[in-house]
Amino acid sequence: MKVSLAVRGGLAAATHRGPPEAVDTADLPTADAAELARLVAALTPEPRSDGPGPARDAMSYTITIEDGGRSTAFTASDAAMTPSFAALLAWLRDHFARRTTP
Repeated sequence: MKVSLAVRGGLAAATHRGPPEAVDTADLPTADAAELARLVAALTPEPRSDGPGPARDAMSYTITIEDGGRSTAFTASDAAMTPSFAALLAWLRDHFARRTTP
């Protein structure tokens, strides 16, 4: 399973123009792969809202899961995300930060 994260918007929008970061469970230690799979399985779609649009300068995040030839994308913003999306986002950010830290 491959999971990618694309970040857009916010006050520093110009710093988020690169390609999405991605992680493949095949490249992870067993415990990390299992935790990532658990977080992906727990994802729930963002409920529809009839309220105002996204907050000005809010970051938006798209997490794409590719597994078994299928691709599913989930999008949320700083202003509105489910707890399951927030948990997966936190895991991905931590993983990518650890990967780039010397």
